[in-house]
Amino acid sequence: MDLHLTNKVAVITGASRGIGRSIAQTLSAEGMRLVIAARSADALAAVAQSCATEVATLALDLRPEAGPQQLIDYAISQFGSIDVLVNNAGATKRGDFFALSEDDWRDGFALKFFSAVRCSRAAWPHLMASRGAIVNIVGIGGRTGSAEFAIGGSVNAALLNLTKVLADRGVKEGVRVNAINPGSIVTDRLQQRIKAFAVAQQIDLPEAALQMAAQAGIARFGQSVEIAQAVAFLASPAAAYCQGAIIDIDGGQTRTL
Repeated sequence: MDLHLTNKVAVITGASRGIGRSIAQTLSAEGMRLVIAARSADALAAVAQSCATEVATLALDLRPEAGPQQLIDYAISQFGSIDVLVNNAGATKRGDFFALSEDDWRDGFALKFFSAVRCSRAAWPHLMASRGAIVNIVGIGGRTGSAEFAIGGSVNAALLNLTKVLADRGVKEGVRVNAINPGSIVTDRLQQRIKAFAVAQQIDLPEAALQMAAQAGIARFGQSVEIAQAVAFLASPAAAYCQGAIIDIDGGQTRTL
């Protein structure tokens, strides 16, 4: 299926590994030119080499207030326009609520929530000009609370609300804004948890992954490319009537309405 994304420009944050890397590779395979950002220049270079189209990389920390504007300015300097912004950056610390520090909370909101706010604000005039789209990569923890995921759940819930807020504005200003909630996706972080479980239970990795998935009430863990393919759809004209949509891609783990 041709998604009509050839030669359009996407900015992807948190693109050096995991879901972000898969998003970059998938959008490149659809013919998009990319600006990818993360903190590791070497990892970004490796992602760029794996892509089929022109990719500009920018290694920076999106937590400081000036970082997002720097990224958007760089994208315009490289390609002159922006058609899609994918807010994917950000990981939050797990742990007991009373063990989480003020710095843990500040860091969680700074990278995932405030970077999305600032990137969206900086990119908005360019997305209005191109009648483009924002896709926020959030997480099912924003819909279902968990005692060990206090920061992540709070950040994700805020980002889901931001998606609705920007979508409401986007109706009038020609910018589509949607979100994806990944469930348990096989990234480096999940692989470490699988390994720890395998050691604790004295079983092999495939069996550990199956048992952990069963404990979560799902048949298997997801693959990052499954998230990336949904991003490509939401970025494309095929999703022209999607506005403020929040899509759970979690193998059925979220059972609430």
